[in-house]
Amino acid sequence: MNILLMTDGSENSLGAARFLARFPFTSKDTITIIHAIAEVPFDNRESYYARLQEVRQEIAPRILEITAEKLNGVKATIKEEIIDGHPDDAILEWARRSDTNLVVLGGRGVQGIKSLLIGSVTRSVSINSPKPVFIIKPPQWERSAPLKILYATDDSDAAAAAGNLLAAMPFPAGTVVSILHVSVSAYMDIPERLTMEVDDKIKKIVAQTREAEYKVTEEVMKNARALLAGAYEKVVDVTRTGNPPEEILHTAKEIQADVIAVGSSGMRGVKGMLGSVSRSVLGHAECSVLIAKQGEPS
Repeated sequence: MNILLMTDGSENSLGAARFLARFPFTSKDTITIIHAIAEVPFDNRESYYARLQEVRQEIAPRILEITAEKLNGVKATIKEEIIDGHPDDAILEWARRSDTNLVVLGGRGVQGIKSLLIGSVTRSVSINSPKPVFIIKPPQWERSAPLKILYATDDSDAAAAAGNLLAAMPFPAGTVVSILHVSVSAYMDIPERLTMEVDDKIKKIVAQTREAEYKVTEEVMKNARALLAGAYEKVVDVTRTGNPPEEILHTAKEIQADVIAVGSSGMRGVKGMLGSVSRSVLGHAECSVLIAKQGEPS
């Protein structure tokens, strides 16, 4: 697996590197640490901006060095690159033209806000990257216990991409995967307490609908398990009914998930863009988020 790790030397970037250091990578894997230096327009080389750019150039190798130090002991091949350009644009361009399988970034937590929001660069890369993106949020930086992954699936091609990505990634031994399918019931807008007050014909329709939805859920779970076959020691099935983003976030909190894995089918046909579910999960999840992009190899 070829991983692109974006760093700016911040605690967020170093935390993401520490998280990756837990993975049992091998010499066949490569982690390329990239630091982007934003261009600062200036007319006079003696100006403040020119000197500031020189300082950035001098500090860049040190930023790569301290990030690489967090990966000490990792068996993967570690590479370091300094590139010019605004961080999100530079990273997206690198991801597009390279054989990167996964882009990893640190997600910034905002003090005093329950949802651990992410910075603008991380959001831009997550939304526009043509390659899968892994946003590591602060709660997972120092976690030592076995990881818990919530894999949300609706049996779509995008969800399958997330399953394939999970199967390919070398998560630490002991990692537990909970497969979640949220059923958007055809009768969910009918209050439960009123369903039994309708006539027998409607009762029969409701019963048939429930049975059909149950069969769909069984098939979805079966297909998801097939994607993960042999990749994890423990896989658990979880089913919910309701609004997918809400149920994904609620279930993640309920099981204390470290990672939510979702697929992105794109929005309005734009390749790489996030769909509504993945966008909502990315914006509100308290844990790390792994986003697979439909049509891209894992």
